[in-house]
Amino acid sequence: MKEVIEELERWGADVIFGRAKGFRAALMRFAMLALSGVFRGIVQIRLWRYRNGWRAQHHLGTQVISIGNITVGGTGKTPVVELLAKSLRDRGRRVAILSRGYKSKKLDDPQRWQDKKGQRIPGELMPKVVSTGTALLLDSKFAGDEPFMLARNLDGVAVVVDKNRVKGGHFAISQLEADTLLLDDGMQYLDLAHSIDVVLVDAGSPFGTEALLPRGTLREPPKNLRRASYILITKCSGESNEALISRIRKYNKTAEIIECTHGPIYLEDVFTRERHPLEFLKEKWVGAISAIAVPEAFEGSLEKLGARVEICRRFSDHYRFSRKEVEKFMQRCVERDMDLIVTTEKDAVRFPRPASIDVPVYFLRIEVKILKGQEVWDELVGRVCNPEPAFQATLRNRQAYLP
Repeated sequence: MKEVIEELERWGADVIFGRAKGFRAALMRFAMLALSGVFRGIVQIRLWRYRNGWRAQHHLGTQVISIGNITVGGTGKTPVVELLAKSLRDRGRRVAILSRGYKSKKLDDPQRWQDKKGQRIPGELMPKVVSTGTALLLDSKFAGDEPFMLARNLDGVAVVVDKNRVKGGHFAISQLEADTLLLDDGMQYLDLAHSIDVVLVDAGSPFGTEALLPRGTLREPPKNLRRASYILITKCSGESNEALISRIRKYNKTAEIIECTHGPIYLEDVFTRERHPLEFLKEKWVGAISAIAVPEAFEGSLEKLGARVEICRRFSDHYRFSRKEVEKFMQRCVERDMDLIVTTEKDAVRFPRPASIDVPVYFLRIEVKILKGQEVWDELVGRVCNPEPAFQATLRNRQAYLP
């Protein structure tokens, strides 16, 4: 059953991205296009309700910085969240990341937690605490891929998972003493009021397939970029982004724009944590395995680094590999005399250890580098670390009403 569901998910992605051909795929795309019109109406009605006060937003008495996008996956959001969390932590902020924990497994019982008075927090008020900033408490199965990866890479930053991020935010403030909340993938999460909206746009595919879900990859129409305070153009190749910036300005004339690249910096062994420089890939025969939204970009990056990508195995986004599947892929690599297997960092956190490691397995460590707009990034960090006096007074007033 797992294999059937995975195959359907992968076929659905192929239909959306145009990789699937034939009459059945064309018919599915036509049906999806009709549903996209319905989805557009639902999105706009929902925004109208928040904008006109028909749906209340919660204010938690501290700054909430949303990092999100208007497309489904592939914009490089997690490395940006990590960079912003590090920047704020290093400037003295007590940061907590709030995540939905997409495709994470539910805990059998809530974690046990006592407040400062020694009283246990009731289970219904407990989010999943992935990290307190000093201790990693959950694995990727219960945390989710990105929250676990962020928790593992960020000392001094708490990570909290709950679909109800208002509840998660309350807990982070009252129990983990956070004074700054980063709302991971938060553009569409409006129950919690945003102080600042950071929106990511992929330079190579800024508006996905130009259609809304389910036919395309847009969560919202491009005009909704007007809600952004800062726009990061990600995965830049070094070429001019003037045409893209001109289009962005049609939707948002005031947001500050930053151009950045998401580049690999080293290879790391999934099991031993041994690291190698990127030159290690040159002329190596590589088997690539991934479960991400756009595997072509990952495989292409390996080839640009000089690897000979001979075998590729793609799974649907966030798919949890079984040990059997990994061993089967490894056997293929042995039979084809591959030098190594490479996966993504996101996939590495749920990569099962095979009975025998006949081919070494590495992941590419990716980090963000700002190409244009470093001064804007510094201004963003400074704005969070030193909010204006009027805003600070507002926060103090709201804090008095926290439970």
